[in-house]
Amino acid sequence: MSYSSTQPWTLESLDFDRIDVQQIRHNEDLFFLLCSASFVESGSDFYTHNLVDHFGGNDILQTWLGDHWEHEELQHGLALATYVKHVWPDFDWDKGFKAFWNEYGQICTTEQLESSRGLELAARCVVETGTASLYRALNEIAEEPVLKQLTKYIQNDEVRHYKNFLHHFKRYQKVEKLSRLSILSALIRRVREIKNEDGDIALRHVFNTKYPDLIDNDSEFQLVSSRAQKLLRRHIPASMTMKMLLKPLDLHPRLQRSLEKPLVMVTERLFLH
Repeated sequence: MSYSSTQPWTLESLDFDRIDVQQIRHNEDLFFLLCSASFVESGSDFYTHNLVDHFGGNDILQTWLGDHWEHEELQHGLALATYVKHVWPDFDWDKGFKAFWNEYGQICTTEQLESSRGLELAARCVVETGTASLYRALNEIAEEPVLKQLTKYIQNDEVRHYKNFLHHFKRYQKVEKLSRLSILSALIRRVREIKNEDGDIALRHVFNTKYPDLIDNDSEFQLVSSRAQKLLRRHIPASMTMKMLLKPLDLHPRLQRSLEKPLVMVTERLFLH
């Protein structure tokens, strides 16, 4: 698999001065979703280094991770942060991100990675599935033109990243002779980690920064979180998510078709409940 030496888009591709602030500023649910996503994306350099170390000896994958994936993920974070700061200038993004990273950085360690390189690549497919689905949903929610363009750019990047992780996974799968059961277990573990750690921690720190007088008020946080998740749930592409999530299992097409409806329901529960 060959890689382009240039990024598909840059920050200069977006004209933040053309943002229709009045069209979006009132949408607090969208604010929480965008800002929490910007926090997670902005820490990409830390866990990229973990992955690069994990795949020592695989020069092709290490080079792609360090020279392409990391830069594109950090660009996602910078673009989202720039958008949030432009629309909600009263929100102290830097303070919120610092608090988020002080907590999240403690759990973002090499110990979280799968011991098998192949299973870690399968787990990375879960992460890219989640982000591709998130930005697809945000793109459908977005009416403001600059946000529409930005979320489309990021969605396309995440789908491309998914395909690359899947490509390398298939190579390791043959070498490590991974069973479907071991792959499924790795997929489920990573889904649970995403639900219980990444998104929740980021959203809490957005909430704590925006409403410092409500830091210990869990009921208010749950109300905010539920509203944001409800908005996302209405637009999440469950069928696309399910197909991407199950791709590493390489199920027979007839079996996957017969299981599609119940699997879509399971996918929705895994990612959004």
